[in-house]
Amino acid sequence: MASIIERCLSSGLRMTEQRRVIAQVLEASNDHPDVDIIYSRVSDIDSSISIATVYRTVKQFEEAGILDRIDFGDGRARYEDAKREHHDHLIDIQSGKVIEFVDPEIEELQERIAEKLGYELRGHRLELYGVPKKPKN
Repeated sequence: MASIIERCLSSGLRMTEQRRVIAQVLEASNDHPDVDIIYSRVSDIDSSISIATVYRTVKQFEEAGILDRIDFGDGRARYEDAKREHHDHLIDIQSGKVIEFVDPEIEELQERIAEKLGYELRGHRLELYGVPKKPKN
């Protein structure tokens, strides 16, 4: 899979040094950072990059189809690489922790539902929201 920088270049985005740093931070992210978290990580590498630059760059990457914007209902837009392997999310509404998972049964069920309704499934996004179960005594 092409890196974020390679995809930016192939989509015609001009890659300044600041955009390269932001792209590298996003590439290294295994979570779903919001702009404030991205900015914090970018600042650790280059403190001259402003939060406004991070906002503009993330928006450009999203518009170019390089990043996906995700809203987990907590009022913060989060981002992930649009080319990551497919996965679904379970969000702990107490802690905000996001757990990625893939379940073949869910994938098959979604395909069957689309087929039953007369559709060919082209994509989907599944987000589950919950709280940890309390251990039984």
